[in-house]
Amino acid sequence: MADAHLEILVEPFRENDPGPHVAAVLDAAAAAGLTADMGPFATTIDGDVDQLAGAIADMIRAGFRNGATAMQMRIDAT
Repeated sequence: MADAHLEILVEPFRENDPGPHVAAVLDAAAAAGLTADMGPFATTIDGDVDQLAGAIADMIRAGFRNGATAMQMRIDAT
């Protein structure tokens, strides 16, 4: 049951070219069984709060290991 909404902004931002740093975050989310919706500025994921919390560390590591310079995350209850 999805009870949380995660929004992720991975920088550097490149219009129409998300780059390997964004792809790595998406791959880490998918490996955790989450489905990401990549928008024009941020990526959103709806899921169970425990599942999201468990995946966030992997997403952070993946992003920075692949060239991210900053990441912003926001989680809201749904």
